[in-house]
Amino acid sequence: MPPLPESIISVLGAFVPLFSRPVWCHAQLLLVGAILCRGPHTVTAVLRVMGLGGERRFEKYHRVLSRACWSGLQGAKILLGLVVLLLPAGWPLLIGVDETIERRGGRKIKAKGCYRDAVRSSQKICVKCFGLKWISMMVIVPLPWSSRPWALPFLTVLAPSKRANEKAQKRHKTTIDWAAQMIKGVARWLAHRAWVLLGDGSYACVRLAWACLGQQVTLVSRLRLDARLYEFPPPVVAGRRGPKPKKGKKLPALKSRLEEARTEGARVEVGWYGGERKRVRLLTGVCLWHTPGERPVPIRWVLVVDPPGEARSEAFFSTDLTLTPQTLVEWFVLRWNVEVTFEEGRRHLGLETQRQWSDKAIARTTPVLLGLFSLVCLMAHRLLDIMRLPLQATAWYLKQEATFSDALAFVRRAIWAGKYLDNSSSHPDQIIFYRTEWETLLDQLASTG
Repeated sequence: MPPLPESIISVLGAFVPLFSRPVWCHAQLLLVGAILCRGPHTVTAVLRVMGLGGERRFEKYHRVLSRACWSGLQGAKILLGLVVLLLPAGWPLLIGVDETIERRGGRKIKAKGCYRDAVRSSQKICVKCFGLKWISMMVIVPLPWSSRPWALPFLTVLAPSKRANEKAQKRHKTTIDWAAQMIKGVARWLAHRAWVLLGDGSYACVRLAWACLGQQVTLVSRLRLDARLYEFPPPVVAGRRGPKPKKGKKLPALKSRLEEARTEGARVEVGWYGGERKRVRLLTGVCLWHTPGERPVPIRWVLVVDPPGEARSEAFFSTDLTLTPQTLVEWFVLRWNVEVTFEEGRRHLGLETQRQWSDKAIARTTPVLLGLFSLVCLMAHRLLDIMRLPLQATAWYLKQEATFSDALAFVRRAIWAGKYLDNSSSHPDQIIFYRTEWETLLDQLASTG
């Protein structure tokens, strides 16, 4: 391993208890190599960037993912603890949840299924692809180098397709089943600290809302305009026999109240997508939300109408009845940062480029790569104490604030400096390279990845 700055060692050191001593040496090298690697993030590419292209026992590095004994759940718990420490005083603990499809094919990929490709699809065109479905939870964190909060992943699980579960004779778990199980685990890790789950319309489910309430978690999500809403049941008459009513009179659907929201809704300015401020009208209320077969759940709904008509009308809900409508809308808008993280992971961290075939390696690699996004941000945040984060600006592209590519380059620069400049400390005007290090550096400069 090359010498590393203390800021980076302090982040990696938190994960030492997960591994045995031999496995940790290999795992640490793979993590640092994955940060330095450009293009496809395969194990062989990582070994090349670390100067181990001639390593004859290369299989021991593959076994870190395919055979070694270590717990990804414990790693997620440690990573969550590190990320939560970044939250400033007064900032709520917001956790976004969403799924993404890793496009992969092949006979050995047992958990794959055919899904709608959200990246390539539109409202009019539906594109399907074969791949793996991953459900990820990310903490929404404000960072000093960006005006918008970032979504830092800490827990990612593989959701096998229904066909794969049937073939393996396992009970199939839907996205809601996986989300409910993840909520219970995270609530246990946080010692039942209050937090908010932000999900898109896929997580707008009465059953999931009750699962959140059972763990003292607030669910904020999108609400269908034709959702079945009811008044609270009237007080029970003393002495009346029979089952108690669970809901009261049915309320008009929200799609029939758009004009009411447009004329009578409160005019407010909310934080909107893209970091802009937008003036909208909000109509809100508290009622029961019911779906057949489920117990009605109390929610606060908010109907958002854009007076100029530029944006379509939408509805959101929260299981926290005391939440203000403006806060509810602004929290849901922050969920979009999860999509940004998925895209940055594909562009810079090699998602969908790995080539593992064993079940265990497949289940570990993508969560590690998404977790690497958070690790890079943690390292960059600690490096700010000793150096400034430079922006990779050009004459034709003047950046106003740092992006993930800047944070990644910032961390890479610190690692490369520790690797190649350590021998030159006694010669301030000279840089000394060993022959093997010089060849490795030239290989990286000449690489097309």
